[in-house]
This record gives sequence, structure tokens and C-alpha cells, in this order.
Amino acid sequence: MAAPSLVELRSVSKHFGDAASVLDRISLSVDSSEFVSLIGPSGCGKSTLLRLIAGLTNPSEGTITIDAQPPDKSSTELGFVFQDPTLLPWLSVAQNIELPQKLRGIHPNTRFTTRESVLELVHLTDKADAYPRQLSGGQKMRVSIARALTLSPKLLLLDEPFGALDEMSRERLNEDLLAIRQRHAWTAVFVTHSVAEAVFLSQRIVVMAAHPGRIHAEFKIEIPYPRTIETRSTETYQRHVADVSRVLHSLAP
Repeated sequence: MAAPSLVELRSVSKHFGDAASVLDRISLSVDSSEFVSLIGPSGCGKSTLLRLIAGLTNPSEGTITIDAQPPDKSSTELGFVFQDPTLLPWLSVAQNIELPQKLRGIHPNTRFTTRESVLELVHLTDKADAYPRQLSGGQKMRVSIARALTLSPKLLLLDEPFGALDEMSRERLNEDLLAIRQRHAWTAVFVTHSVAEAVFLSQRIVVMAAHPGRIHAEFKIEIPYPRTIETRSTETYQRHVADVSRVLHSLAP
């Protein structure tokens, strides 16, 4: 028998007060170690869906489970990376990264070991003593990702983390993110507006339509890992980008 999905949404709807539904009857399964991207026009509820999975807000209808438990009762470790790195400006890079473990009361020696490990993963060992104001946008996002990894999440939720970066920085961080995942094999649900980014990162892309937010189409991305800069020039990659783009354009008002 196949293993149950790590994340399961069944007929999930979300509305706020008397307003029209933000999400309408979303059913979605995400398998363990799968990388799934959510893409769609503004207002289709991508970020709301991510917050529902994280347990930051509750569905109006339907059910959500993580490892067969509701998000607020699941013991599965979860990391969330927001579009804004949300670093504390008065703390150094090292102190920002240590914060989740410090709040858990984890011993300083363990915090130090974990901090050094994730700093190496995101190529920021030489920035440990720097402050957020001294970092580039890409470096701040690396710190945010490192902080999310300190608790060894099984599930990582990423809400347009590279949306504010220039194309070169974005592509480099895409490659780094996959390299980190290759070593740690967490499950990812990634929100983006970039078709190229979604195709490069994902095993599956879920295209959402708006008003109300709903699943319109899904694409399986049949490109093996690891993916590198050469991946972007392959015929298969370019075909996937064209196919997803065509569906997105059909949703334009």
C-alpha cells in the first residue's frame, strides 16, 4: 500500500466574514519529499493556502492534515519562509539564525553547532557577525532560509521568498535551495509568480485561478535532479515553461 501523503487538503474553502470566498473547495495532496509550486494570478489565494497549511489560519470548510493530524496538533516540524526575510535588525546574522532554537530552550552548544552547519549550507559563514543592514537582499533571504532550517523541518513552506530579487540573484538562490534540499530531503510547498522559477524547482506545479481561488490545472515536471544552470537551456525545461505559461495566459482577465 502506498504511503499516505504528508499534506492533505480536502474540499478546503476560506472566506473572511461576509466577503466572497478566497478559496473554493481546494483538494490537494503533497507527498513526502515532494517539491510542489503554487502559481497563479494575484488574488487567487496562494499565500492564504500556504497559511492554512501552516495552521496560521483555519479553513472555513474542509479539512487539512499534516501526517494525518490537523496542523495545530501535528508533531511534524514545519518551517516557513516569508517574502520579507523578517530579520531582527538589532541581532547579528548568527543571533537571528539561533532564535528559533533559543525560543525552544535548546542548549547553547547545540545551537552553536546547528548555526555553524546552516551558515555553511547557505554560504554565509563569513557573515555570522554582520547585521541585517549590512547584507544584500539575497543574503538576507539566505539568513531567513537558514533560520527556518535550524529546527530540521520535514515540511518547508516558502511564500515568494525570491520575488524581490534581481534575476541573477534569484536563479543562484534557486540552485542553492535545491542543493540544500538534496542534502536534507524536506518536502516543499513553494509560492511564486515566476513560471521559470516554478519549473526549475518543482516536481509538480499547481496552477490556481482566481475569484474564487481554485485549482485550475496541474503539471508534472519530468526533469531529473540535480538541476543546474544548464537545465534552463534544455528543450524539456523550455517546453514546460511554455506549457505552464500558456495556461496562465488563458486565465488573464
